[in-house]
Amino acid sequence: MAAIYIHIPFCKQACTYCDFHFSTNRAKKDDMVLALAQEIIERKTELKSEIINAIYFGGGTPSVLRVVEIEILLNTVANNYTLADALEITLEANPDDLSDSYLELLSKTKINRLSIGVQSFFNEDLVLMNRAHNANEALYSIKKAKTYFKNISIDLIYGVPNMPLDRWKQNVDTVLELEIPHISSYALTVESKTVLQKQIETGKVAPVNEKMAKTHFDYLVTALTNNGYDHYEISNFSKPNFYSLNNSNYWSGGAYLGIGPGAHSFDGVFRSWNVANNSKYIKAINAGIRNYEKEELTEIDRYNEYIMTGLRTQKGVSISVIKDRFGIKTANYFIKNIQKHIENNTIYIAADCYKTTQKGKFLTDGISIDLFLVNLN
Repeated sequence: MAAIYIHIPFCKQACTYCDFHFSTNRAKKDDMVLALAQEIIERKTELKSEIINAIYFGGGTPSVLRVVEIEILLNTVANNYTLADALEITLEANPDDLSDSYLELLSKTKINRLSIGVQSFFNEDLVLMNRAHNANEALYSIKKAKTYFKNISIDLIYGVPNMPLDRWKQNVDTVLELEIPHISSYALTVESKTVLQKQIETGKVAPVNEKMAKTHFDYLVTALTNNGYDHYEISNFSKPNFYSLNNSNYWSGGAYLGIGPGAHSFDGVFRSWNVANNSKYIKAINAGIRNYEKEELTEIDRYNEYIMTGLRTQKGVSISVIKDRFGIKTANYFIKNIQKHIENNTIYIAADCYKTTQKGKFLTDGISIDLFLVNLN
């Protein structure tokens, strides 16, 4: 199985924390849609005979597209790839785009999953993040979307400066009241060269408080798991049968094709990424070429990625898989270096798999780095 990711590089406005590739100038949107369709066609041989089980419209803000433009891209994929019968097709959307008429039209397409970028149900947080929607739009969009779609996910951000625990609890309680089947929740991260970084440096916004972020995370995990959600990946929670097929494909090391400017692709051996510039991307596609960079993953790279993705999921890291893929020497290295994390009660063993404890979940990235290989000597 494999997945196709289609990057829609347009937004109405720039969120303060975002470092993804996007443009607030939509003058080239029509040209971009045609270029995306052409890239889909030109790269159809790269996944060989793989069956596509997930198509994901990400961004940027895919919901700035007209429904007819989404259908053009979906039809292009359908005409050039082998699709699974149980195909998951996700569209990322902002609440302010999900009008009644837009949702009704979307429901008549093959889109069968919405990922709604709520981030918070409080206006003070949304203003700080410079989101284009308000709290009322967030609530309304979800309630209306539920009349058309069964498979809905929302994004929430925790660790927002000056967000008290009580406000975060209300965010989580709202999710539970709305009975949303899938939640993706991330700690607010201060990325380099973002507006948020500058705001913090100039004192306009308070620094991110890691202790408070952990408190938010711990409450989130407890509240959702106590209410029947599977914590199947560090940042993702799902009711049974609502796991994201697209994201699960990434975490299991599956192949995926990244379409659009800045989009990444992986075929199991090579990783590549398109130029992150709208004009250069369109110009290259129109000239019949692909402007991209490419790298071959070494054995060390593949081991490190397996550790990083494995520890983030509920499946954990299998010592048998390490032995089979990377050899006994690497397996011994892993066993030796993970002992202190077992002793610190951040890792536990189930059968032959090493998994993060509740205490270790918030520390997963640091634990992974501690287990990474630098060389094979």
